[in-house]
Amino acid sequence: MSGARPSPAPVAVVGAGPVGLTAALVLARTGVRVTLLESRTSLATESRASTFHPSTLDLLDELGVAAALRRQGRTVDRVQWRDLDGHVHAELDYAVLAGHTGHPYRLHVEQARLTPLLLAELAATGLAEVRFGTTVTGAETVDGADEVRVRAEDTTGRVTVTRHSYVLAADGSRSRLRELAGLPGTAREYPDYALRVVTGTPLDELVPGLAPLSYVRDGRASFSALGMPDHWRLIFRIPRGTDREAVLAPEAVRARVEQALPGAAGRSVRIAEAHTYRLARFLLPRYRAGRVLFAGDAAHLTSTAGGLNMNCGIHDAVETARALAAVLRGDAPGEAALDAALEHRRSVVETAVLPRSEARTAGLHSPAELPARLAAMRRTAADPRSAVDYLLKASLLDVAPRPLKGDAHADLVSQAHR
Repeated sequence: MSGARPSPAPVAVVGAGPVGLTAALVLARTGVRVTLLESRTSLATESRASTFHPSTLDLLDELGVAAALRRQGRTVDRVQWRDLDGHVHAELDYAVLAGHTGHPYRLHVEQARLTPLLLAELAATGLAEVRFGTTVTGAETVDGADEVRVRAEDTTGRVTVTRHSYVLAADGSRSRLRELAGLPGTAREYPDYALRVVTGTPLDELVPGLAPLSYVRDGRASFSALGMPDHWRLIFRIPRGTDREAVLAPEAVRARVEQALPGAAGRSVRIAEAHTYRLARFLLPRYRAGRVLFAGDAAHLTSTAGGLNMNCGIHDAVETARALAAVLRGDAPGEAALDAALEHRRSVVETAVLPRSEARTAGLHSPAELPARLAAMRRTAADPRSAVDYLLKASLLDVAPRPLKGDAHADLVSQAHR
């Protein structure tokens, strides 16, 4: 059964992950009605991105969810580089960012903790229709009209057609909207894939001085250690071509963990989970196809090093939604402001996010390069200006949208409580 109806919502947002929900909330807070379409029957709960940078926390604070998110996460106030013998080569304190951000720390918490907070705020605006279990199967520009006709099917097989001035595709790396628009979607895989090992053992109690954000760089083994609220994650880079079944064999995982944590020798490290995931690079040549706009993983993928991709996606959502709201309200004549915002978001990925993320793991499998890289980090940590510059860039504070202040922020808050 199908039905066609005009939609009172000028914008349809496709995808109810952090990016789609953030964009929908920014739009609704500025008085723009939104229809949010999500193919899942509920919010995703699986383990995904887990790092929120200061720049992102500033924006989430503006949306009223940062404090609640922090209560569920682990605040990380320092980043550390060390070797397997426990020697700390360098350490940077996020406190040096005070004055540059309202949140001079990094927060470790799974993205599944954020999405319910955003959804609740979105519902409170009264300006959003949220439709779970709804898959978009078509998005066509209406001839002679400045609108897009969106065809969607729910889990019962019911088909609806709605019309919107714009569609914002935040439907992930396998974006259906990107496919419908005929845009390229082939990602280039990196030479490595990732092995993530999860343990409930409090590693900082077993390994003296281990920071909740530690990069172990050693000719024998290199990996990242992330302390989460209730577990630790160890992330290893495995050369592509290495047999994944062999890597995931319980005895192989155990041996890798024991090599990685010699300070815990003789102590039981409980391995709760181990899995691999691919690492790939992708960037759309443009972030729009007519009146369909793209953000987050639908527009770009980067190496997971540094936890930049989801944060960049949330930044996409904020900057794009602000510009789109300005166009719809008539504050920005024409679409120049929207096009500029989309081009800026793409430029940020191309010139900042991709190179910074890739630099984190460059030469990881080359022991000969490690001494020079570690010496460079020691020099950075020893120089206050260099330390600030490093953390500004690692946190994307130099390329993120700035939080609204003064009258603009007051208007946003007013919209939220009407």
